[in-house]
Amino acid sequence: MSTPTSHSSSRKRLLTAAASVALAGAIGLGAVAGGTAPVFAQAVRVESAQAPGFADVVDQVSPAVVSVQVKAKVNPVADRGGSPFFDQRDFENLPEDHPLKRFFRQFGEEGDNNRGQYNRPNRGRDARPRPVAQGSGFFISADGYVVTNNHVVEGGSAYTIVSDDGKEYDAKLIGTDPRTDLAVLKVDADTKFTYVGFADDSKVRVGDWVVAVGNPFGLGGTVTAGIVSARGRDIGAGPYDDFIQIDAAVNRGNSGGPAFNLNGEVVGINTAIFSPSGGNVGIAFAIPASTAKQVVQDLMKNGSVQRGWLGVEIQPVTKDIAESLGLKSEKGAIVASAQDDGPARKAGIAAGDIITAVDGKEVASPKELSKLVAGIAPGKSVDVTVWRDGKAQSFKVGLGEIPGAEKRAAADEPADAREPSSLADLGLTVTRSEDGKGLVVTDVDPSSDAADRGIQAGDVITTVNSVEVNAPGDVTKVLDQAEKAGRKAVLFQISRDNSNRFVALPVNQG
Repeated sequence: MSTPTSHSSSRKRLLTAAASVALAGAIGLGAVAGGTAPVFAQAVRVESAQAPGFADVVDQVSPAVVSVQVKAKVNPVADRGGSPFFDQRDFENLPEDHPLKRFFRQFGEEGDNNRGQYNRPNRGRDARPRPVAQGSGFFISADGYVVTNNHVVEGGSAYTIVSDDGKEYDAKLIGTDPRTDLAVLKVDADTKFTYVGFADDSKVRVGDWVVAVGNPFGLGGTVTAGIVSARGRDIGAGPYDDFIQIDAAVNRGNSGGPAFNLNGEVVGINTAIFSPSGGNVGIAFAIPASTAKQVVQDLMKNGSVQRGWLGVEIQPVTKDIAESLGLKSEKGAIVASAQDDGPARKAGIAAGDIITAVDGKEVASPKELSKLVAGIAPGKSVDVTVWRDGKAQSFKVGLGEIPGAEKRAAADEPADAREPSSLADLGLTVTRSEDGKGLVVTDVDPSSDAADRGIQAGDVITTVNSVEVNAPGDVTKVLDQAEKAGRKAVLFQISRDNSNRFVALPVNQG
């Protein structure tokens, strides 16, 4: 039997427990009544700098990029309908139930409406232009001028521009420039087109982002991105190669499309890819904006490009050539020959001169010389600086216009033969030219520097260090002078197949 004290103690514990339950219930009811949900752990989220995207650029430039569809008139296989392998008389001689005759009646080129007329004259159906090429391009003005590649439109007779929104417009060809692979088309429509501008590509650096927009494989507007992977590439495509190399995926159909910087400016026009496997390997080449801008302006204005012409054949200045002529650097372009009717020869520039500057602009290479001269209008006079006889000289040259075909000097006809003579130190055996001008190489020591540098039997040595040589003694005299002057090499002018080049050979073999 419990005591009053124990009853009191038990009651206090029950009251305390009840109060605790009531408090917990109140808290729970309050949470529900207040509308708050249970708190759970947050998903992982890393706050860091985000890589820049290209969507903003693409949104702005895409309306200016178009697909270029080219059609041309394709000659039919035969002037008459029917098979190109059989003459009409052959079919006339076949029995009416012959399988071949039944076949061509049913499936002849004239179709169901002309069944049986397998050899009717062609009524012009094949004369309609048919699709032959498809590439990309872009508007450069609100009134519809479009830039693309020459190889996209070459051979075409009708052109259709398809805009980003799918609208089609007929276009006419304004002009082409095969030397830089550029072309300009014009759309005449009652609308203002979104267009893009050219960037200052002199500020383009290797590693800069580029976005290529075009129509690869005819899929429609497609965007790829990459970086500028090199500049100044010469891929042998033409005399003015100076491509920007990018690693954005460029494929068939991208030709003529633009490569943009992140400001939406055209830094280059996609024109070629390096593809040993036939697919994209991440090396594409774009015509620089500076070249395209100048050419496009000429095409829009004149329909063609007029370039200055110096009238010289040139080659690079090698280390040996520079040493033989006393030059401190390998910059410039050595004149292999000056054409008889060319502006350079008329001004006094001769074979063996090294062109170092044009109008004060330094010439670093033959490619740069070609580009400088091509950028000057024909008829303009320029100051050409050359290195001759150990010093710089200047000539005033009135540039001509590039002729339609290359002109070369004719070969001299032989007269009489001479006895061979040895230039043993050089590994050469020579004889006087039959017309008395120059020395003909009759034999080359295969272990000599001359052989290593490509001199062959049959070559004609016309000058050594710009001095005409018509006898072996003339060569020996020049070699002695070079040795006394401390030169390590001498410069031979070699004529082969009506063309000239320069070869530097070491003189002090000891």
